[in-house]
Amino acid sequence: MTNSLTNPQVSAVLDRLFAAADEDAARPPRTAPGDAQGRADAMEDIYMPVSVAGGKLLYALTRAARPGTVVEFGTSYGISTIHLAAAVADNGIGHVYGSEMSATKIDAARLNIKEAGLDAHATILAGDARETFEAIDGPIGLVLLDGWKELTRAVLRLLEPKLAPGALVVADDITLPTLAEHLAYVRDPANGYVSMEFPVEDGMEISCYTGA
Repeated sequence: MTNSLTNPQVSAVLDRLFAAADEDAARPPRTAPGDAQGRADAMEDIYMPVSVAGGKLLYALTRAARPGTVVEFGTSYGISTIHLAAAVADNGIGHVYGSEMSATKIDAARLNIKEAGLDAHATILAGDARETFEAIDGPIGLVLLDGWKELTRAVLRLLEPKLAPGALVVADDITLPTLAEHLAYVRDPANGYVSMEFPVEDGMEISCYTGA
């Protein structure tokens, strides 16, 4: 059975990106004030990746769910996108639509995905996801929420009418206080989700959409 994560072309790109992200993480933490676009531009050199374990989990979930459409809020340098696109390629079905606001990261992510040989399976939409995701057709089978945390709830609500029954919604970095509103929403059964925390190192919430 095919596992593209072990493909030398894919693994070489991921190894390089994770190594760069580790170097980035060793620097003093940096934040940038302002609106979402301003912060994206000011932090264009910061990787903000999923963890190695988180990437493998995304691959496994995508392989198992076999979604026709995967939507990723927050592409950054494309580490999570490569995991999702590798799974879509191995499934032989589906396409990944990522989103990114930083022009620097958009260019870098597209090059990284192409270097991994997965550019036929992923499209990076440039701009604010609250606008670019309007053009994505449903049904959506899997959503990764890993962009600006305070926008997570708004992005999910935008995508919700397009979610397929049983769609998976994965939120990263759930220990951050800015995700509290999202967690309260998906953990309330009245909103149409069955949700649980998965203990990868940066914390992920996996929610199954049953329909409100």
